[in-house]
Amino acid sequence: MPDLTTVSRTDETHLRHAIEAARASREVGNHPFGAVLVTGEDIIIEGQNTVVTLGDPTGHAETNLVRIAATLLARDALHSSTLYTSTEPCAMCAGAIYWAGIGRVVYALPEEQLAAMVPRQDGEATLDLPCREVFARGGNSVTVAGPALLAEAAEVHAGFWNARP
Repeated sequence: MPDLTTVSRTDETHLRHAIEAARASREVGNHPFGAVLVTGEDIIIEGQNTVVTLGDPTGHAETNLVRIAATLLARDALHSSTLYTSTEPCAMCAGAIYWAGIGRVVYALPEEQLAAMVPRQDGEATLDLPCREVFARGGNSVTVAGPALLAEAAEVHAGFWNARP
């Protein structure tokens, strides 16, 4: 049985898809974050960030994905799925993933590396709370693997945050 806490080549393939979703999000004016949900071998849902275009501060890629997934999949299907994300889920997204019952998360860029790139937003710093800590506080298990593909994941953020007003 594979170790689900390490990132495999298959995981890297799905992470690259999430990074491309982040790139697509950036191209339409949103923050560069993307996520995909995989059940078995198939990507079934892709999520992009919509914070800017929809004016919703909760429109993170993972949260958008969870909203769709929860309406389409049964709880047991969610539990056996893996959510791949271009950047470590924030506390809000980790909570959504936890409450949806998704069983595994694989991320590329760690939160602390993102925080080093992002200037204080509207006088507020990013929320520094690793997803593993959020998941550890719950009664259900969420397996986490990552970080991985750091250079590829960081590249989609290059120049974005320092170009913002």
